[in-house]
Amino acid sequence: MATITLGGNPIHTSGELPKVGSKAPDFQLVKTDLSVTSLLDFEGSRLVLNIFPSIDTGVCATSVRTFNQKASALVNTKVLCISRDLPFAQKRFCGAEGIENVENLSDFKTGSFGENYGLTITDGPLAGLHSRVVIVVNENGIITYAEQVPEIAQEPDYEKALAIL
Repeated sequence: MATITLGGNPIHTSGELPKVGSKAPDFQLVKTDLSVTSLLDFEGSRLVLNIFPSIDTGVCATSVRTFNQKASALVNTKVLCISRDLPFAQKRFCGAEGIENVENLSDFKTGSFGENYGLTITDGPLAGLHSRVVIVVNENGIITYAEQVPEIAQEPDYEKALAIL
């Protein structure tokens, strides 16, 4: 279990992030068209997993906008924005913002992604949602970077994550 903060108050996650150098756990997530995708569908591509509590909060929306802007210049790299939001909310946000360089995926059905990656918030007002995390996976499915943002209201270190690519 990791301890992070929300407004300076301690909250906890369901486990620890997968270790750098380990194989990324497989997942089943829902796309905005309601189809299901898994890690295997991205085989051979580098991935940036931008994980956050909800698209409808300022910092989460900023992370999607920022990665969308930077993603267009990345070679053989896909940015996956993952939350427990309904796919309809993810699609609405991206449509309204003109966001086209990232793929939104939802863990709303089972929450198994958050549990398998050890990042589900277990207590406090955001219990059940994902904590703010960035994980980079290379084209062989190996985790090369993992950041658990220590304060939910803080943005991830975009440059450090992207420098790994």
